[in-house]
Amino acid sequence: MTIDEVLLLLKANLPNSLSSLQEMILRSSWQGKTYTNIAAEAHYGEERVRKVASNLWQLISDLYQEQINKSNFRHVLEARRLNKAEQQIIHDYNKVAINTSLEYPSGPVSANSRFYISHPVIEETVKAQISKPGSAIYIHGPRKMGKSSLLLRIINHGKNCNLRVVAIDFQQAEQSLFVNLNKFLRWFCINVSRELDLEPKLNQYWDEEVGSKISCSLYFKSYLLASSDTPVLLILNEIDWLLEYPEITRDFLPLLRSWYEQSRYIEAWQKLRLVLFGSAQILLPPKSTQSQFNIGFTLKLPPLSTEQVESLAKIHGFNWINNSHIQILMLMLGGHPFLIRLAFYHLVKMGGTEEDLENILQKAPTEEGIYQQYLQQYLLALREEAELETAFFEIVTNHTSTYIDPILAQKLQSMGLINLSGYHAYPACELYRLYFRKKLQLPEKLDNLRFKQVEKEHQELRFFSTVDELTQLANRQYFDNYLYMEWQHCTQQEAKQNTSVTNSINISLILCDIDCFDIYSRTYGKLAGDDCLKQVANAIRYCVKHPLANNNFLYGGINYINNVQTENFQTENFQFEFKAEKLQSDDSPVNDFEISRQSTDKPILVARYSEDKFAILSMIESGAAAYIGEYVRKTIKKLAIPCDYPGLGGIPANVLTVSVGVASIIPSANTEPNDLIHKAETALKKAKKQGRNQVILA
Repeated sequence: MTIDEVLLLLKANLPNSLSSLQEMILRSSWQGKTYTNIAAEAHYGEERVRKVASNLWQLISDLYQEQINKSNFRHVLEARRLNKAEQQIIHDYNKVAINTSLEYPSGPVSANSRFYISHPVIEETVKAQISKPGSAIYIHGPRKMGKSSLLLRIINHGKNCNLRVVAIDFQQAEQSLFVNLNKFLRWFCINVSRELDLEPKLNQYWDEEVGSKISCSLYFKSYLLASSDTPVLLILNEIDWLLEYPEITRDFLPLLRSWYEQSRYIEAWQKLRLVLFGSAQILLPPKSTQSQFNIGFTLKLPPLSTEQVESLAKIHGFNWINNSHIQILMLMLGGHPFLIRLAFYHLVKMGGTEEDLENILQKAPTEEGIYQQYLQQYLLALREEAELETAFFEIVTNHTSTYIDPILAQKLQSMGLINLSGYHAYPACELYRLYFRKKLQLPEKLDNLRFKQVEKEHQELRFFSTVDELTQLANRQYFDNYLYMEWQHCTQQEAKQNTSVTNSINISLILCDIDCFDIYSRTYGKLAGDDCLKQVANAIRYCVKHPLANNNFLYGGINYINNVQTENFQTENFQFEFKAEKLQSDDSPVNDFEISRQSTDKPILVARYSEDKFAILSMIESGAAAYIGEYVRKTIKKLAIPCDYPGLGGIPANVLTVSVGVASIIPSANTEPNDLIHKAETALKKAKKQGRNQVILA
């Protein structure tokens, strides 16, 4: 038997479930560790561990009707094979447990989840490394390979070891923070300070004369690390996200390496323990002194082994005597944790028969399969970069490994699509080969019809990728990527056509912020707050959902046709006039109205911009964008969500309202996406400052 099988039998047979300490004693004893080592790792007194262990050995001895203790535990049980009765006991136990705790494989696996499959060698190595003064470790693996789940366990271990734990995720940083190194490092220092419950004191240590890198190092060494004798465990997640900003990467990553190297001879830096998470080995940008980023100890998260997949199958209630089922899964999915767990999840839901497994695997590389949305996200990413698409097409159509450019190899490996042997690549699993062999075509062979089909698929895929779970709108990450891609497209078109200003394409951004939402959440509770966010999201979705027709965009309430009536919206620099025909009064039901639109082949994007902010992005001129903002404001007010805040003044209304900031820019070589965001945020701040519940056009 394996230790996992032993634990499952004990959990199924003992009257009370095993405690976490009991399970740790059994696993550690199986590995031959002493009680002293177990006590140190568990942060219990050795006497306590010995007492729990003594009772545990007695329970196991009674269960197996023979004397079992720490010294013979593994020797006695490892030699045994599960009989049919024991196999059935495990099967029944897992079936009951699955029915009560089946988890959809999304996001990190919680610390107490039974579905977490550990990597003992990696986890023990990490624990050993972070116990060393001044240590650094880089853990990399493709997306959805279990990095976030491991990160949670490292955080828990650090806290159990009484380290001051700080976790920074670079994906959470706003794009505007990457304008220059100084701004980024100040943001970094402020966030670390707050995670350590320290007041940021940058002005006392920041000196422009010596530069931001030295100022940052001085701030860490003389303030953050010196504030306590307790070492700091600094965990940096998605470190390769910084590669999108080479001017930052070129200085920040070597700065981290310098801290690690200084720990060898400067005692202050020995209180810093670094753990970095990324998708692949990091290749530094051009002009760097080194081509590859190396720091401390490097670990790569491997795919699940056959034994681990078999253990996961048992946890899901599948006691397959025939190992061929596991081999078929491994052949198709390559031991990818997310893909394997998703297969087991759907298999449990379907009933778990052999026919169900066969059906899942047959449909896996098709549009009807359970991996459709997951694969479509990759398809979109590949089609955004022609070189990647071409390289991967060659890989999936070759029967042997393919030589590939190192930069492209690094990108494809970080995405998890390929495995590498040197610079020779092959698909990470058969699922990818079968799916992308049909979906990809070389760009030079695409005719005009194919380009149109690709563009249409881009539009569809964008709406199904990177969705905010609560509101089902696009999330901030997708918004940033979408804005960047559209901006690049517009600037390229302008450069090709040398377009005049009158014919140039505007990009307009509408930011909607729920007024006093923090007060609303505190007053009515989190559930009411979530429901409020859903209602606002649905209202905004309603306001932009009408289809395009004859180069006009349909909305409710106003028609851009006759210069009959003028409405004024405030702008930062002047009063902007809109001439329109009022179809109905402000209090009457909303009907459709048309807004002239410059580009009809691009969808309007609606995204959740932050906790209580929403963004609308489209290729329309500023006047039309302001009318959309006003339409959204009125629609949300008509929801009549009550807001009763006793004793509070300055509230714009007794129902929920929004403030709206609108900005519009013609993309060019002299502008960038952050300019549009900054203008819209400035307009939004002005709307809130002037009393909320209004629209301001920048």
